[in-house]
Amino acid sequence: MRDERHERAMSSRIYTIRQLTKEFSVTARTLRFYEDEKLISPGRRGQTRLYSSRDRARIILILRGRRLGFSLAEIREVLDMYDGKDGELAQMTHARKKFEERIQILERQKLDIDQALRQLRDGIRDIDAALEGKPRTPWPLFFDQENIQAVPSRPFAAKP
Repeated sequence: MRDERHERAMSSRIYTIRQLTKEFSVTARTLRFYEDEKLISPGRRGQTRLYSSRDRARIILILRGRRLGFSLAEIREVLDMYDGKDGELAQMTHARKKFEERIQILERQKLDIDQALRQLRDGIRDIDAALEGKPRTPWPLFFDQENIQAVPSRPFAAKP
């Protein structure tokens, strides 16, 4: 009985904009923007926005999606799935596909980052050797001359 009351109390909890901005380290403008974009729909008491547990859960999903690189349109699609609207199976299949696409993009970015880290570490090794008076690698120190690649204008951008 107590657990049931606790659950009901938690699900009906109301949050202020100040509480949520502090909890999630976002600005009030960010939360208002999400409201403008119809991603959350806080209630109001006069001019004060009152956020429900549902709004809070949606904010968690929005911030997680942004951190993973999803666009707001993609996040909206996932949120729609959580709303349990008609066609739930199709929406879940679509969300799964979006997640797989994001995984592929992140894996490509990880490879790019790993390569950049290797090149920087090689550069540090070459610089340290030069500082110790050891034979230097021809300039530029940090490029592997045999495997030199063009530097993309956005080195960590998603590849098509």
